[in-house]
Amino acid sequence: MEIGPGPGALTEVLLARGLKVIAIEKDRRMAEKLGGRENLTVITGDALKLEWQARKIIGNIPYYITSPLIDKALTPPLPERIVFLVQAEVADRISAKPGSKTYGGLSVGVQAVAQVEKLFTVAPGAFRPAPKVRSALIRLTPLREPLVRPEEVAALRVFVAACFSRRRKQLKNVVPGVDLKALGFDPTIRPEGLSPEAFVRLLHAQPSC
Repeated sequence: MEIGPGPGALTEVLLARGLKVIAIEKDRRMAEKLGGRENLTVITGDALKLEWQARKIIGNIPYYITSPLIDKALTPPLPERIVFLVQAEVADRISAKPGSKTYGGLSVGVQAVAQVEKLFTVAPGAFRPAPKVRSALIRLTPLREPLVRPEEVAALRVFVAACFSRRRKQLKNVVPGVDLKALGFDPTIRPEGLSPEAFVRLLHAQPSC
């Protein structure tokens, strides 16, 4: 499944490798130009609104829909692999480790359900026209056992966003009413120092969970 093939540069490479490609293209004129190739099915429409699933998902995706598109791609049934070219800054946030400046809600949300690899960066000069930012290729491999159940994903996002809104506060002030020591947490640690696994444990410890 290719998201946003545009003029088809990546599509041609995939087809040349003997792969069968289903491409979703929002621009009707682009979609019409892509049609007619063997092993290629072109669907005209908005990838965020259409219902779709695939074993392998790839795309040079519009930067402004990166987060919602990743969320959709990681909706069960999970694919084997997702490879997206995204803005380098976003790739850094998705792949960030606890304690780093770029670590936040996006990092936790994606890493709770997938292994994240930032493969390499791409300079603006590789594109025509050249964008104003650097890009990066990321590979997401869904975990065999995600840290959260599908029905918990939305709750985790809300909980993590609330925690990071107070990222400089100590944990005891971020999640009052939770016996942190009993759970094995240092009450003075800050949210930015917690792993995705730790956030899930805290979510499950919430009275309403």
